[in-house]
Amino acid sequence: MDVQQTRFSAQEIAALARRIHRPIVLVGMMGVGKSSVGKRLAQLLDCPFADADDEIERSAQMTIPEIFETYGEDYFRDGERRVIARLITDSEVAKRRIVIATGGGAFVNPETRALILEKAITVWLDSEVDTLVERTARKENRPLLRNGNPREILGRLREERAQHYSQAPIHVLSSAGPHVQTINKVLQGISQWL
Repeated sequence: MDVQQTRFSAQEIAALARRIHRPIVLVGMMGVGKSSVGKRLAQLLDCPFADADDEIERSAQMTIPEIFETYGEDYFRDGERRVIARLITDSEVAKRRIVIATGGGAFVNPETRALILEKAITVWLDSEVDTLVERTARKENRPLLRNGNPREILGRLREERAQHYSQAPIHVLSSAGPHVQTINKVLQGISQWL
């Protein structure tokens, strides 16, 4: 389901929040705005927010670039899978609202994808490559962009991962504009999905 923009009042957001009884998981490419949108969405819905990458770093007591450098991507992906499963299935969390931002490659893992699709409201945040390039240039903690042209890498990854992301029932385009526009689209998508 592709979502168009709608404005929500505080009362409409509160009514929508009361209908949500499972985690909301944001998936999509690095730089699409999952963490920024997720934090604001959680605030609007009056629920906790968890960034899977932050949780991985906390558990490993290492940064993501350090994990990639020391142990490799496969090790990182295994840890990512376990952290996301814990966030989604934790008995406290599973019965209430929480917004979870995943890493860009998390939804590519078949086991992680199946769990998210079964247990959560899954939202694919999507963006044009130009927007991803501009946003990812703001941070130095993107290990997959270190060895090559970021535009080429992001374009290739976006194309490779689209088949997985497209399995999310809610598809929201995140433009270069303010995140409030994207958040309104996410709220509309969740409302329609429920």
